[in-house]
Amino acid sequence: MTNNDLLRRLRYAFDYNNSGLANIFALGGAAVSREQIISWLEKEQEAGFAELDDPLFARFLNGLIVHKRGAKEGPQPEPEQRLNNNIILRKLKIALDLKDDDIMAVMQLADIPLSKHELSAFFRRADHKHYRACQTQMLRNFIKGIQLKYRQQEG
Repeated sequence: MTNNDLLRRLRYAFDYNNSGLANIFALGGAAVSREQIISWLEKEQEAGFAELDDPLFARFLNGLIVHKRGAKEGPQPEPEQRLNNNIILRKLKIALDLKDDDIMAVMQLADIPLSKHELSAFFRRADHKHYRACQTQMLRNFIKGIQLKYRQQEG
């Protein structure tokens, strides 16, 4: 799943408009234009499509954390140069202030049962013997669960 796909899915899950996305990017330290956002939201085969790179998407995720939880004291974290699904999952967990039980409940909404042991493996260091890479399907289902949880609350 590309950063563009993730941006589209998160935009839908939280019902953000383009200016809302721009504000979140700004909270992460990136000034982006309406045209840039539109080009990131286009499908790959459409004219005007532009790829959203990892550092810029990391700024969006950092901005989402600030948007949902408020800015922390001191300097803001530098965006990662390379993202993987585990980092994205961790940033979403932080932004939504989710505990392990909350994440398991979100996954259950998407009909994906997940044990605490399986979940904790996603948040370990990559060199830990029990580390497990978060597969794209798992991240997709997590965002689907977020969508079900947060869009239901509004409606």
